[in-house]
Amino acid sequence: MTAQQRPPTGVSKVSVSRSVLQSGFFSRESTARILPFATYIAFIAIADVLSRLGWTDNELRWLYPVKIAAVVIVLLAYRKHYSELKRHTFRARTAVMSVIVGLIVLVLWVNLDAPWMQIGTAAGFDPTSGARQIDWLLVALRITGAALVVPVMEELFWRSFLMRWMVSGDFLKVHPISVRLQAIAVTAILFGFEHNLWLAGIVAGLAYTLLYMRTGTLWAPILAHAVTNGLLGLWIVGTGNWAYW
Repeated sequence: MTAQQRPPTGVSKVSVSRSVLQSGFFSRESTARILPFATYIAFIAIADVLSRLGWTDNELRWLYPVKIAAVVIVLLAYRKHYSELKRHTFRARTAVMSVIVGLIVLVLWVNLDAPWMQIGTAAGFDPTSGARQIDWLLVALRITGAALVVPVMEELFWRSFLMRWMVSGDFLKVHPISVRLQAIAVTAILFGFEHNLWLAGIVAGLAYTLLYMRTGTLWAPILAHAVTNGLLGLWIVGTGNWAYW
């Protein structure tokens, strides 16, 4: 190593490595929003592989809490990157609007379930695992994850990142009201086909997007999404329609 190639005097190899890491892929604002979502999808793939290898639903029942815990860890690791969750005042009017949108999406979700509105057959999540008694700990973890973790993870990826990134690579400077129709449509369609109920998913994606554009704060679609998922979980438990999970 020549004199020009050597690190400055007093700078350790650890410092140099840390500097490289901080300026690399894992320090990007896009990565902070992609990685939690990618972690969630990875666990879905893992569950599918294990199921194909012969694992039973009962053996896989605790994979969801592990998946949610993994997503929470990634979100916490990147919490300082989420400036869109820090700089907006969440007013009462916005909160009411968000709750109403969440309720509307819920009603549509459980009604847009005709065979042609679905992709395949949803395996669902049955907390009884073949037994007569519901495992309430699993139910509580499922609803908590769906209502408190999934909305944050998905809205950061779909609305905050992908939709605005389609307008500009410097997506953090793109105000939601300036997002183009193409970005709105593509994001809503992809969001829809992420779910078994693809049409309901597209409708939900459009509703959350319009709410984001109308309010200018990501907390609005997060709250709406949380209301939809949380109340959907209660409806599923009350009716026993496990396929909706």
